[in-house]
Amino acid sequence: METIKKMWAHKIIKIFCWVFLVLFVLYAILVIVRVVQLFNIDKTNAQVEKIHNTKLTLDDVMGKNLPPDPGVLADKTVAGVDANKNGIRDDVELAVFNTYPNSAKTRAVLLQYALALQMETVQPFINTTIATEVIREEDRAYACVGQILVKDENNQKIMNQYFMDEDKLRSFIKKMQINTKERDQEQASFYENLRSYNSLPRICDIDYSTLPN
Repeated sequence: METIKKMWAHKIIKIFCWVFLVLFVLYAILVIVRVVQLFNIDKTNAQVEKIHNTKLTLDDVMGKNLPPDPGVLADKTVAGVDANKNGIRDDVELAVFNTYPNSAKTRAVLLQYALALQMETVQPFINTTIATEVIREEDRAYACVGQILVKDENNQKIMNQYFMDEDKLRSFIKKMQINTKERDQEQASFYENLRSYNSLPRICDIDYSTLPN
């Protein structure tokens, strides 16, 4: 009888040990998961801050540090070449200057749009929050393009010209920026991470009213 009691006591202790071990393992997993979540939140918040702090500069608009022509290297990778490290792909930046050498205002809005589009390809990691914040900047730059054009909602002829010119400018950057099959696929994949969002204030990076032309 005493032997049976000892056997049962031993089994109960063993069961308790296993239960404790399982609970401990589950707790450890929960702690690890929570630490990873907090780490990812911190990483995401830091990246979002960087996204919104990335701005076009007046030096970029005036061509103070234009990059060399990347040549065949321009399309070797999705991100392309950014030798002067200003966040704008070099071939797109040079195309803007070659096409609009006499209009700093046009360069200002087009380079801002190119900068925003390029942010899609240079993020170190992508999640819903990051993709959405990039698109908010992209949306702001998209709106900025139209601000340099003449607009009069009471004059249909002027408005027709406005919409044509607006589409021409945006399409110029869009076609330059998304000019390979790989870049098109990358953008489609990027858009899959989007969620609904509120637009940022429609303020351009550069106050184009201060520019001479």
